[in-house]
Amino acid sequence: MTARHAAVVLAACFGAACARSGVEGGAGQALPSNQSALAAAQQLLDHGAAAWNRGDLDGFVSDYAPDATFVTPQGLAHGRQAIRARYAPRFEPGARRDSLWFGTIEARWVDAETIQMVAWWNLGRGDSVTARGPTSLLLRRAGGRWLIAHDHSS
Repeated sequence: MTARHAAVVLAACFGAACARSGVEGGAGQALPSNQSALAAAQQLLDHGAAAWNRGDLDGFVSDYAPDATFVTPQGLAHGRQAIRARYAPRFEPGARRDSLWFGTIEARWVDAETIQMVAWWNLGRGDSVTARGPTSLLLRRAGGRWLIAHDHSS
């Protein structure tokens, strides 16, 4: 094979790789666009924020898989019940719990059943942001629903 022939073959392979519309899933099938991953992730975050804002702890933690892990500056929690226990004081009567919303979200497919996403969580009161930090989530599809399998929030 001549150097020119090798260059043509490499260029063709590179062009074919760039032309693919998504990363491959199982059995060589292309995954949907990252826009669909973003839509699924946004829907999950909207559900969680709505539950938080109405004071529904069980609704809020229902977005976590039963065996989820949660990493925070305070340490690691294993399982939905441990995550619930970590959040419970914020939902007690009379506890201060500012409004939650998420911003600057990025999401991409890892495989057909997994989405990796990064977002900013924000807490606010009126026009003031009282706390803000990054979160990196691994979402897995279970029973037709997306759940948080791993949450690393700072």
